[in-house]
Amino acid sequence: MAADCVLIVEGKTDRERLLKVLAEPVTIYCTYGSYSTEKAEQLALLTEEADEVYLFTDEDESGIKLRKQLAADLPDAMHLHTQKGYGEVARTPLDVLAEILERAGFAVEYP
Repeated sequence: MAADCVLIVEGKTDRERLLKVLAEPVTIYCTYGSYSTEKAEQLALLTEEADEVYLFTDEDESGIKLRKQLAADLPDAMHLHTQKGYGEVARTPLDVLAEILERAGFAVEYP
């Protein structure tokens, strides 16, 4: 994985959950569930130097809407998804999150 990799998630709980399985340093930014023109500009600035940008939002209505907004503003970002049955990143079991991240090329530690 590139040293300059960024993950964008919805909230603090999502970030904390992913940090439990990541075995490499990754910058994680939170949208805190809201999105605006200002936040879009801020994220564009924060990610412009990154080698890789990933979006990891929930599989619920608000997460899908946020993913569409982020994808429009960060068209080169790669999308990671939890399984619909879990709905939210924060409710996804750690071993499943580790599998998702590992498939995307991240170094992970299985719980």
